Amino acid sequence: MNYEIRYKPAFAAIFITLEPGERITAEAGAMASMDAGLTMTTQFMGGAIPALLRHWFGGKSLFTNTFINRTSEPKTLVLSQGMIGDIEVLQLGGEQAALCLEGGAYIASTARIDLSVRWAGFNSWLAGEGLFKLLVTSKGRGLVFFGGYGGLTRRQVTGDFIVDSGHLVAYEPSIGLNIRFAKGIIGSLTSGEGMVNHLKGNGMIYLQSRSIDGFVQFLRRKVR
Repeated sequence: MNYEIRYKPAFAAIFITLEPGERITAEAGAMASMDAGLTMTTQFMGGAIPALLRHWFGGKSLFTNTFINRTSEPKTLVLSQGMIGDIEVLQLGGEQAALCLEGGAYIASTARIDLSVRWAGFNSWLAGEGLFKLLVTSKGRGLVFFGGYGGLTRRQVTGDFIVDSGHLVAYEPSIGLNIRFAKGIIGSLTSGEGMVNHLKGNGMIYLQSRSIDGFVQFLRRKVR
């Protein structure tokens, strides 16, 4: 499989060439265009029960689509995300075998990637980020594509690190995540920071430069 991420960083899209017999799984609605020879099948994301848990308690998509090239020649598939922003690809397997993704970040993954759910806690639900995170794990070497609103920053965390709620996109499972008020209840309300993610441990994280919730609040002020 060959791929190219074009139109970075603001309007990124994934151009994929599937050789005969190859396949890729993508978030429902991610397909922008595809050659007519490709076959598409639909299934629950990570299985029926994990998909239902994520949908009921996190408001996330129930389904994924798998695109298969059953022809004898290469076929092209274009995937994109619903939000305006950048897209990253990460190879899992070997030293890095898993990644936790925030809601809406997942776009696609190759055949050796499993999708499941990970308990996030009631604090995460209170912060509007759902009770479960999407956990992607590898059964060998595979690729996972994910995106964010705005630009994406990769950062190595060692020890403690604070991320404003709505800016965390992905993190390694070795990192502990606790959502709390930025500066006590009163201080958080008056400062406008609200809830923050308190990360602790060693591992890689990905941050997005913009917050969808922040953009929604900005629009609400303009249309009143």
